[in-house]
Amino acid sequence: MTITVSVRNVTKRYGGKVDALRELTFDLHEGETVALVGHNGAGKTTLIKLLLGLIRPTSGDVQVLGEDPASGNFGVRKVLGYLPESVSFHLALTGRETLAFYARLKRVDMQSADRLFERVGLTASAADRPIRTYSKGMRQRLGLAQALLGAPRVLLLDEPTSGLDPALRRNFYTLVNELRAGGATVLLSSHALGELEDRAGRVIIVHRGLRIADGTLDDLRRIASLPSRIRVRPLAGEHPVSFACHGKQWLPTGEGSYEMEVAHCERLPMLHRLSDPDVGIDSLTVIEPTLDDLYAHFLNSQEAAT
Repeated sequence: MTITVSVRNVTKRYGGKVDALRELTFDLHEGETVALVGHNGAGKTTLIKLLLGLIRPTSGDVQVLGEDPASGNFGVRKVLGYLPESVSFHLALTGRETLAFYARLKRVDMQSADRLFERVGLTASAADRPIRTYSKGMRQRLGLAQALLGAPRVLLLDEPTSGLDPALRRNFYTLVNELRAGGATVLLSSHALGELEDRAGRVIIVHRGLRIADGTLDDLRRIASLPSRIRVRPLAGEHPVSFACHGKQWLPTGEGSYEMEVAHCERLPMLHRLSDPDVGIDSLTVIEPTLDDLYAHFLNSQEAAT
């Protein structure tokens, strides 16, 4: 896979005292959607500023599309898209005037820019209204439109669904999938962990400037070895005591279902046992540790190690 972003042993120190990032190393690849996860102050915003070339690392090396983003190379800037957490536009301008301004900065044809309004869910009438009349969600959509100018190869999105209703959030992630399928690298920084579970192919967790976990959800679940929950609904007349395992008890969850917590290493043997047609199960569901669970686990492990 083609590497689009390379971060090597990057440390960023402010005021000679505070290390916002410490020896951070990772690569991002073409056609990859990556979730960047961490508490406020973990270093996410500093990392995005480094990738945009707004600041330089104290030590280490940052490369975007093979170039130093702080070098001022317009070719790199043109194919970078960025949506900040809090978008801010001139309130007297219309949405169309605002997008035209950014299109000129990026040297993008305005005709292609106009098509972005429909793509992000802004109507033609809304595009010609002053931004002061926009709701928060509409401003967020306009911010996304400016981030998409010029068909960026690397897209940096900071809390991109803030202010969007559920339908527009689904539309947003459909758009992200289209960009990824077209070869773009998408970095999503978000606190909405539940949204990211099925939408990011990879998760990078940062804490106090350190990368403490990096991989797919399956990778992180395997590393964390957190227990899974197995939920079953017995056939009529059956009781889960009949398929208890290793002395563990099934706990009722209501509506005739029962759950058991199973260690990661015991999950497959348990599922094999329960799949026997003679066991008497009507339905079976495996509930894996969520991204919230994994995030808490890796943070707690890091804290315990320091």
